[in-house]
Amino acid sequence: MRILIAGGGVGGLTLALMLQARGIETTVFEAAAAVKPLGVGINALPHAIAQLDELDLLPQLHAIGIATRTLTYANHRGQTIWSEPRGLHAGHKVPQFSIHRGRLQQMLWDEAVERLGAEAIRPDRRLVGYRRTKTGIIARFTGTDGTITEEKGDALIGADGIHSWLRASLHPDDPGIRWNGIKMWRGATDWPAFDGGDAMVIAGDGVAKLVLYPIGAGATPETRLTNWVIYARVAEPNAPMPERESWSRKGRYEDFSNLVDRLHLPFVETERLIRSTAEIFEYPMCDRDPLPWWTQGRVTLLGDAAHAMYPVGSNGASQAILDARCLADHLATLSVTKALAAYEAERRPATAAIVASNRVGGPERVIDLVASRAPTGFQKLDDVATPEELRGIAQGYAQLAGFAVAAKA
Repeated sequence: MRILIAGGGVGGLTLALMLQARGIETTVFEAAAAVKPLGVGINALPHAIAQLDELDLLPQLHAIGIATRTLTYANHRGQTIWSEPRGLHAGHKVPQFSIHRGRLQQMLWDEAVERLGAEAIRPDRRLVGYRRTKTGIIARFTGTDGTITEEKGDALIGADGIHSWLRASLHPDDPGIRWNGIKMWRGATDWPAFDGGDAMVIAGDGVAKLVLYPIGAGATPETRLTNWVIYARVAEPNAPMPERESWSRKGRYEDFSNLVDRLHLPFVETERLIRSTAEIFEYPMCDRDPLPWWTQGRVTLLGDAAHAMYPVGSNGASQAILDARCLADHLATLSVTKALAAYEAERRPATAAIVASNRVGGPERVIDLVASRAPTGFQKLDDVATPEELRGIAQGYAQLAGFAVAAKA
């Protein structure tokens, strides 16, 4: 068996490592000519980290990320709405990691090159076509110099991201990327550690929210590389999508200073934090509609290509990792076509439910609930929302997304 993977992101590389661990030959084809540690922060949840732990990657994760201790939701004045332990501190066997996305991808890339060999991890190879044979798949790739190569395999996995060529080929009538009208401004900078240097905070009101967490060691023991995001609605849902190039568009503080002015947080000087950031990026918050099917014979989708979701609840990378584990397990025990069908049957309904929940705010709805009832703040939280209401939102999402701690017998 030889599996062809289009896409060398977190999902594609994790799948390659998992297939290699199961003795299945695989080759990764990445469109970028060179993999660079680009991007800003993401979170990888314990149920996903457990899969990477099975690949013996915990030491590498500790070296490049932060094991998250707590997550706190607060209002725009910094008053705590909901706080919960995370990772090991919540009773999981492995941590939750806050990590620089580019560093995570680079680590997985380096591990894949070492374990599979450089010939199995090929940059500058963009998927542009495929055809079926009686016994497999022949996929066609192009390089930046126009060179066309063809590769034979038993299956083709499209892990080629939110702009997936393979998804478009399988579903030419798919409506495409959906923008919910929310824009995000984000960056990362060296900043004094807050709350022990391993805490994550999401604070705001019904208009704007700040997401703040450390993603790596700082220049000194007293600082951390700190990721921040401010987001707010600037257009109606399903408004025309901003230009594609806006994914890497630089942002300016002046474009969202009015949102910063709404935040009065005792644990961070928000304006100074943002003004100290060398590069600010501006992104639309996008997802894609769940698909009626992912798989056609020996071809299927994985990660954002299959189920791009809003960056709510820290589930994008985590679900791609879970996809990889599920698909690798089935390929190790079933024929190719049965394995791909079983993978879809397991993962498509689960991820579609998360996409739907993220569209209505995911666990961050606790902030919206309190803001709607106490827009200027509160004296006593219990007068605004009951613990049961807040727990139902926060822990209900954990159950839905699959990272709730199992109850002890």
